[in-house]
Amino acid sequence: MKKLLQLTAATLFAVTFNANAEDGSAIFAKECAKCHGADGKGQTTMGKKLKCKDLTVEAAKIGEAKIEAAMKDGVKEGDKVVMKAFKDLSEADVKAVAKHVLTLK
Repeated sequence: MKKLLQLTAATLFAVTFNANAEDGSAIFAKECAKCHGADGKGQTTMGKKLKCKDLTVEAAKIGEAKIEAAMKDGVKEGDKVVMKAFKDLSEADVKAVAKHVLTLK
């Protein structure tokens, strides 16, 4: 019985984690890929114009916390906003997208 309970808990955790990863991927596709590209390399028309960083390289360097902060607060270079903040995303959504970005490497 104890093993069944542990297996059930592990399965629920895995399903929840995968759902968050899928949600992060869907949100990235909807909100981020316009500039960063579906692959995260930033080679879209807008990405080139804004000089987006290649997330396949940069994400691991900056880490999950900074990715989350960039999504919540936006990104500025001097006085110029180069990435808007995503104020409508929940904390869970922000974390899911950040986790997805880390898979782009």
